Amino acid sequence: MTLDRAVMLFAGGMVVLSVGLSAFASPMFLWFTLFIGVNMMQAAVTGFCPAAMLFKAMGVRPGRVFR
Repeated sequence: MTLDRAVMLFAGGMVVLSVGLSAFASPMFLWFTLFIGVNMMQAAVTGFCPAAMLFKAMGVRPGRVFR
C-alpha cells in the first residue's frame, strides 16, 4: 500500500466513523466530519498533511502525491 492510498483510506475511515458517531451518539460529531473535510481541502491546496507525515514515519512507502 502506498502513502497516498493509506491517507485516503484513513480519511475515509474517519469520515465513516464520525458520521456513524453523529447518527448514534451525538449530532455534535458532525463537527468532526467538518474538520476532516477542511483538513482534506487544506492538504489538497498546500500539500501539508499530518496523516501523511505520520504514515511516512511509520515506514509506508511513498506514492505519487505525498513525497
